[in-house]
Amino acid sequence: MMQRLGDYIRPVDVRNRDLKVTNLLGVSINKEFMPSIANIVGTDLSAYKVVYKGQFAYGPVTSRNGDKISVALLREENAIISQAYEVFEVVDANALDPEYLMMWFRRPEFDRYARFHSHGSAREVFDWEEMCEVKIPVPTIEEQRCIVAEYNTIQKRIATNKKLIETLEQTAQTLYRKTFIDNIDPNNLPAGWRMGTIGEFCDIITGKKDVNESLEKGKYRFFSCSPDFYFSNEYIACGPAVLIAGNGSYTGRVTYYDKEFDLYQRTYACLPKVFSRTIMSFLYGVLKFQFEAKFMGGSRGSSIPYIVRGDIADFEFPYNMDKCQFFSNEMNKIQAFIQFKANETIIMEKMQTLLLSKMGV
Repeated sequence: MMQRLGDYIRPVDVRNRDLKVTNLLGVSINKEFMPSIANIVGTDLSAYKVVYKGQFAYGPVTSRNGDKISVALLREENAIISQAYEVFEVVDANALDPEYLMMWFRRPEFDRYARFHSHGSAREVFDWEEMCEVKIPVPTIEEQRCIVAEYNTIQKRIATNKKLIETLEQTAQTLYRKTFIDNIDPNNLPAGWRMGTIGEFCDIITGKKDVNESLEKGKYRFFSCSPDFYFSNEYIACGPAVLIAGNGSYTGRVTYYDKEFDLYQRTYACLPKVFSRTIMSFLYGVLKFQFEAKFMGGSRGSSIPYIVRGDIADFEFPYNMDKCQFFSNEMNKIQAFIQFKANETIIMEKMQTLLLSKMGV
């Protein structure tokens, strides 16, 4: 039976009067607390709101968040947030598990509900009264905890996979540096070496879709400028390919993918002009371990950093074909395992989405 959320939660308004809390956070549309990027030099932090572990915060203004609402549960140390956020807590954790409630907030159906019930002229707001009117199924606390445990088991496996992928990429980066960067002077190359550009080896394409389109379901991976997973019912090209975020916070971020995929209109894909596993693995190393290091965060723009196709096509690097073959042989083994874990992660994230969708049944 659906219950009114307002019967289970209450607002909290504790200010940082004594300035004891210095951990300043914000809330992302990915439903997580994150370090704030606000310039607080000279700011009076005593007026900021305190959020304690186990409490929630959300941003009532929804018009600038696309199709998502920023809401998160604090699991770490106490923090302070801007007065613009609403802070609240569950009245009785034995009646409504906070983690269960956070699962409900992660549902795309909740985002759509919040956007539909937002109101205002200059900006749309999902206010506290509307939050309280949200209807949520509240099974027994034992059932709630069972659902949360199942969700968290999947989440832990996803986190383990992502950590393993990071470790494998660090191993590959070390291998790349020892092979192509350490003791190699681009201005005085050893015999058998030469300078090349990405444009010599790859065609560089970009997409047509915007992430504001409906991309929650689909057969093919859709790559945007963020690490978020999206899916499309169409594909623009088939891998192996190297994907590069073209603007925003993740400008310059590099990803490898070996199946059919679709692209955001400001994400680039590097496709080999003549397929060669050796060259493809090497070019991924160039882009991941040299290009990303230089361009992460963008080379152009002020408020919104970005890169253009020419930044990629004209990027220079030293190479030697024998060294490329050696690196490729080792990189292929690493990439295969990374891709296996990445695909496994996609499956588990779909399982999470399925579990969230069943909450409303």
